[in-house]
Amino acid sequence: MKLLDSKTKNNVLQSMINILDKRREEIVAANKKDLDAFGEGDQAMRDRLVVNNAKVDDMIRSVKEVMDQDDPVGQTIEHRRLDTGLDITNKTAPFGTIMIIYESRPDVTIEAAVLAFKANNKIYLKGGKEANHSNRILEECWHEALQENNLEKDWIELLQMNRTETQEFLKNPPQHIDLVVPRGGEKLIAFVKEHSTGAVLVSGRGNNFLYVSKNADFDTAKKVMLNAKIDKISGCNALDKVLIDKNLPDFEKRVKELYDMFTENKVHIQVDDDIAKVLPNEEKIPSEDTWYEEFLAMRIVFGAIDGNDAAMDKINKYSGGHSAVIITKDKEEAANFMEQVDSAAVYHNASTRFTDGGQMGVGAELAISTDKLHHRGPLGLKQLVTNKYYVLGEGHIRE
Repeated sequence: MKLLDSKTKNNVLQSMINILDKRREEIVAANKKDLDAFGEGDQAMRDRLVVNNAKVDDMIRSVKEVMDQDDPVGQTIEHRRLDTGLDITNKTAPFGTIMIIYESRPDVTIEAAVLAFKANNKIYLKGGKEANHSNRILEECWHEALQENNLEKDWIELLQMNRTETQEFLKNPPQHIDLVVPRGGEKLIAFVKEHSTGAVLVSGRGNNFLYVSKNADFDTAKKVMLNAKIDKISGCNALDKVLIDKNLPDFEKRVKELYDMFTENKVHIQVDDDIAKVLPNEEKIPSEDTWYEEFLAMRIVFGAIDGNDAAMDKINKYSGGHSAVIITKDKEEAANFMEQVDSAAVYHNASTRFTDGGQMGVGAELAISTDKLHHRGPLGLKQLVTNKYYVLGEGHIRE
């Protein structure tokens, strides 16, 4: 795709803001068709599917936030002039073509496209069939905004394909795809990794842990973990596992407090063998596989652990590498935990729900990456570029 100047890109985004506002009733009506067809199935997926007036406002806000950010393309990363006289500048450059595959959330059709376009990338959007009506009208809005500014519609393209067709597209895309982002559960990620011939950046899987140290302020622990669990169960940044230090003062009393708090909030509790001694009537975790599982439901696991090192080892073994929390009053203990736990975001006395582009000051995000190449954490506008070296010479040859 040709390089566009910042003014042209921002004009498209301003058009998109106006179109979203003008067509909001159509958008909500299209979403109602999806909701009616979906019924009352998976509650977490249904929550992600909903588009109401407030969600349209969020879409408009996302587009405006990106429009107001500096253009990430053509920024100088490093410049140097060598003794040989060569003048070398390393600058940011677009990836080229990005594909994102996602489930349920129509707002991704806005956030992914606005980020890709502002970073001068073409994007293929492959949403789930459950959001088909919503995604199609949002694609119409994008195409209207592009055409208003005399640009081709193929900058942003919604793919209408079944699973078999998607598999073939990944294996033999019509043009080179520089980056594929699966945003969803483990089955989706495995499917994309198996079939894609392009680079895959993994995102979307949570399975987040919170460790209550023996040095924790327990009121802080309760407040943080309840928010992390129930604020939005469909979020990949929701809490799934709580590890409680066996050396916590009044250990049994504190475990019962957590039991009371979560049962009052209708969260189903599963426990390991040590916690079962305190809560003998609660369901035990079915198998070791439960420790690897992301719930996306009103469900949580309580486990007992013997100290900071054991907690870090367990988190590094079982978590999805997304977000992890330590609750402690000891800053040195917290620093050690945050350095040693291998997650995209690590927290001291704060909820995992902050692992979000908007909450972290990045703005709209394509996804939360749990990969280490090329970026980990929220994939915002500045992360949707690669780099290119510009080398200026005067007939230079290498001796």
